[in-house]
Amino acid sequence: MSETRSIPPHHLQDPAPGKQFRGQNPPAAEGVPAQGKERVFLQGPRPRLDEFWTLMRVVRDFLRGFRVLHFVGPCVTVFGSARIAAGTPYYELARRMGAAITELGFTVMTGAGPGIMEAANRGAKEAGGRSVGCNVRLPHEQSPNPYLDRHVRMEYFFVRKTLLIKYSYAFVVFPGGAGTLDELFEALTLIQTGKIDHFPVVVMGVDYWRQLSGLLEKMAHEGTISPEDLDLVFVTDSVEAASAYIRERTIIRFGLKPEVRSHARWLGERGFRTS
Repeated sequence: MSETRSIPPHHLQDPAPGKQFRGQNPPAAEGVPAQGKERVFLQGPRPRLDEFWTLMRVVRDFLRGFRVLHFVGPCVTVFGSARIAAGTPYYELARRMGAAITELGFTVMTGAGPGIMEAANRGAKEAGGRSVGCNVRLPHEQSPNPYLDRHVRMEYFFVRKTLLIKYSYAFVVFPGGAGTLDELFEALTLIQTGKIDHFPVVVMGVDYWRQLSGLLEKMAHEGTISPEDLDLVFVTDSVEAASAYIRERTIIRFGLKPEVRSHARWLGERGFRTS
């Protein structure tokens, strides 16, 4: 049975004027494993020099991502659980979706991990398409899958999420956990607020996401989102329907054409094959 404890009143008192609450200082980032540096960063104020070096590491993450992903062409990002095993229905569905995205002419982008991410990258490779990923350093579920033409490894989750969105013209969301929900609602929020264009968001798995669909409808009913926001999400079990929806909402709507960006060898840049 869970237990509820009250907080002693003196913990709720305001600090004296000019004072700040003080606690145990987090360890310095140097010597901290890569997966722990973001944890240290998010623990509150630190010495100015430590904050500066964190900023430099964030900039390094972005630069690494820009250098790798600038040449991969228009992408469709696939989100989903790393825990879904090969051969299962959702894995095979994501594999087929990866191939369908390739047939539309897009590069398949994922978080580069196993599960749904691997399936989508695998489908792209098997269809002769481009397959890329943005990996993040974690104590588990962190190894890049073997179906990637190009990948970049990040230290910071928020950098990775930004890059997955930056290069994409559509988002396909498969069953997943908290991370997948975070990615889904990040994309929806950016579209809803006009920070990015109204790119299609396809949610695969009608039964799995049934409660989420109901929640969105309740939010619209209660007025916490607009009724038209319900049109931001297309829920289906059909690869064919998802592919047609993406074609209509991206290729036709935005007039996308194959693009080859030039690269500078003297800067150490690597172009990407175009076929």
